[in-house]
Amino acid sequence: MAKKTKQPTKTAKSTKTKKTPIVCENRKARFDYQIDEKFEAGLMLTGSEVKSLRYGKANLTDAYAEVRDNEAFLLQAHIEPYEMGGYANHEPKRKRKLLLHRKEIEKLHAKTKVKGFSLIPLKIYFKNGYAKVQLGLGHGKKTHDKRQVIKEREVGRELDRAMKNR
Repeated sequence: MAKKTKQPTKTAKSTKTKKTPIVCENRKARFDYQIDEKFEAGLMLTGSEVKSLRYGKANLTDAYAEVRDNEAFLLQAHIEPYEMGGYANHEPKRKRKLLLHRKEIEKLHAKTKVKGFSLIPLKIYFKNGYAKVQLGLGHGKKTHDKRQVIKEREVGRELDRAMKNR
């Protein structure tokens, strides 16, 4: 009679969630704009830009996205030149093409034609080895809206302090 041996159970690696590393984030965008929809787009980058992003040397402060001739572009995003780049380095604020499906581009083009709506890059991150940018479709807030946000934040902090002291 043969002895039955237990087979080792296989653990699926896909069940473990990997946190995507965020390269840079535009925190001021959520304060200045009311974000209605979010989109994920790929970035067409050169090799030195990818290496700079991996080191976290990027800034989205004044960046915006635009649709021209059925193509989407990221403008004014600052990616520092790679230190070891040499002659093959890139321009820090060059125009970068965004990789989106045609239907998404058409939708974004139609929405940005409406007065007051704009495409704002919210963050750049790596997903499965590819550089991605999260775009927010939104409209600018007025100053009284910003004051309301500040007031709500302060009230929330005071409530948290009161609950902590009790």
